[in-house]
Amino acid sequence: MVMVQTPDVDLIAAAEMPGGAFSPMPVSPVILLVEDDLEISQMLADVLTESGFTPVMAPSPSAMDAHLAKGAVDLVILDVMLPGENGFDICKRLRVSSAIPIIVLTALGEEIDRVVGLEIGADDYVTKPFSSRELIARIRALLRRAQTGQSRKAQFKRFQFANWRLEPSSRQLFNPEGVRIGLTSAEFDLLVAFCQNPGRVLSRDQLLELMHSGLAGPISRSIDVHVSRIRQKIEPHSHDATYIKTVRLGGYIFTPIVEAS
Repeated sequence: MVMVQTPDVDLIAAAEMPGGAFSPMPVSPVILLVEDDLEISQMLADVLTESGFTPVMAPSPSAMDAHLAKGAVDLVILDVMLPGENGFDICKRLRVSSAIPIIVLTALGEEIDRVVGLEIGADDYVTKPFSSRELIARIRALLRRAQTGQSRKAQFKRFQFANWRLEPSSRQLFNPEGVRIGLTSAEFDLLVAFCQNPGRVLSRDQLLELMHSGLAGPISRSIDVHVSRIRQKIEPHSHDATYIKTVRLGGYIFTPIVEAS
């Protein structure tokens, strides 16, 4: 059973912003709950409503697809154990065509299972039982990060490196042949952080800060997992990284020359 506590929105806000300051979002973000347990889904919907979100419940993968086809969904909370198609397969499928933020819910507690969730495209991972405060804080962190990416449109329209093109305004990546390459929200923000700091050694903590992320909670390997996924997509030879190099005891360095416009 999920441990759902009545959220203290003021405390959440104070914990998230320096000095306790918090600016509420001007519109109510739509959160799609993909959960087949009606009791859990309703409890989560109540918590989200009390915290200023608009929950939409989808008890099955097909119901989720129908809601996503209509658009206007800001974030997906996806349970792993679903009838027909499990959450991992759904997450993998969504990542082919969408960068929408995804939080995976599961009763599995082993770190290897959480890493698998990140590897197949989840932006964050919460294990049951969890407190409502923790879930709301992570939702806000992901939505803030998405908002930050949008607010940077005026600063940078495009980054170019090694004939690749990264466009923050549309949140898209194109390879040297002009083909769009799919990235998760976390992968995109991480690549933007690298493009903004080429030739600079960045620790994992610095990368998390540059991403404006509360990413993946206590999973220390989260940055490593996302770097590995980006390498698979952009490196000429993923087994021999030349663009994103590992610096022993330091972190990572992005080696290409980057042109920003």
